[in-house]
Amino acid sequence: MSHDVIIVGGGLAGLVSALHLSQKGLKVILIEKSEYPKHKVCGEYISNEVLSYLNSMGFNPFDYGAKNITDFTLSTPGSRSISTTLPLGGFSISRYCIDSELAKAAMENGAEIHHATVNDIQFHNEQFTVSTNKQETFTAELVIGSFGKRSNLDVKLDRPFMKKPSPFLGVKAHYRGEFPEEAVGLHNFPGGYCGVSKVENDHINICYIADFKSFKKYKNIQVFQEEVLSQNKFLKKAFQDFEMVFEKPLTISQVSFSAKDPVENHILMVGDAAGMIHPLAGNGMGMAISAGQMASQLILDYKSGKIASRQQLEKAYATTWQKEFSLRLKSGHIISRLFRLGIFSEAILLFLKLFPFLLPQIIKRTHGKKLNPI
Repeated sequence: MSHDVIIVGGGLAGLVSALHLSQKGLKVILIEKSEYPKHKVCGEYISNEVLSYLNSMGFNPFDYGAKNITDFTLSTPGSRSISTTLPLGGFSISRYCIDSELAKAAMENGAEIHHATVNDIQFHNEQFTVSTNKQETFTAELVIGSFGKRSNLDVKLDRPFMKKPSPFLGVKAHYRGEFPEEAVGLHNFPGGYCGVSKVENDHINICYIADFKSFKKYKNIQVFQEEVLSQNKFLKKAFQDFEMVFEKPLTISQVSFSAKDPVENHILMVGDAAGMIHPLAGNGMGMAISAGQMASQLILDYKSGKIASRQQLEKAYATTWQKEFSLRLKSGHIISRLFRLGIFSEAILLFLKLFPFLLPQIIKRTHGKKLNPI
C-alpha cells in the first residue's frame, strides 16, 4: 500500500506532522503501536510559541481543558526558590488528552492511523518499505521517524547514542489537590528534578527525572519520594497534601540525553527521536511540535518542487533543525549540570535572586520564537 509519507510513531511530533500534511492534501499514514488515549511519562507543559501554529490547523488546546500558564517557580535541592513570569507563557495539558485529540483531528483531515509495531524500515531505489509485526508492508517516498526516546528501530539503524549510557529514570503520576492553575514549578532534589503543573480535569501532573543509580538504593518509588524528593520542601508538601489519581506511577527507564542526528538512513527524525532536551529546561513538548512543523513544511516544499531533490531536503532539514534546536539542547545540558552541583546550585539561585532579570533570559535560551501559522 503506497503513501506520500509514512510517519513511524504517534507522539506529539508525529501527530502534528500527520495533521499538517494531511490538511495540505498529502496521503499520510501514521503507524503507532499503542491505542489512544494513553498516559505517557511527560512534563505536560507546552510553551505558547506553538499556539498560533496549532490554532492555524484548527486545533485549540483550550477547547479540551488546557490550563493557561503564566508563572514559573524554580527551587533548589535545599528549597531555595525564585519565581518569575514566563516570557511567552504556556499551557498545560495531559498527553492522554492532547495526543488523542490530535489523532482525531488528523483522521478527520484524511490521515490514516494504524496501530501496529514497526519492525523494519528499508530504503531502496528512492522508496521506503515499512514492515510491521502484523506482517504488513507499506511503501512511501518519505518517512518521518517519531518513535520516541529509544526504540528497537534505533538499534536496527545502528544509531550511536544507543551505545552510550542511559542513566536516568522518569516517573510520572496525576494527583488531586490545591495548586494554582496558572503556575508551573520546577523543583530540584538530590540527583534529579521534578515538574509540577495542573492539567485538564483539575488533575496535577507531577513528573520527575532521577539518576537511576541513586534510585536503586531505595526499596521503591514511594520510599525514594519520601527520602529523596521530599528533601525539597515544595515536593514534600506536594506528596503530603496531594492524593494520587493513578493506581501507581508510570515509569520509563534508560532515558538518554545524548546527541542524535536529525536524519538517519534518509528518515527525517522528529521529537525525541531527533534529540531530547533535559526536562529541567521544561520545553520538550514545544520542541516536538516545532520539529513536526519544520519537517512538514520542508516536505511540502519538496513535493511542490521548491526543494529539488531528496538530498537537498535532508540537508535543509538537518541544517534547520540544528539552527533551531542545538542552542536549546546545549543550554539544557548546562543548566542541568549546574543544578546537580549541590551547594553551587544554591549559590546560583542566590545570584539569580540578586539579578532577577536573568531568569527570564535563561528561559528564553531553552525556548524558541513563535511558530508561523500554516
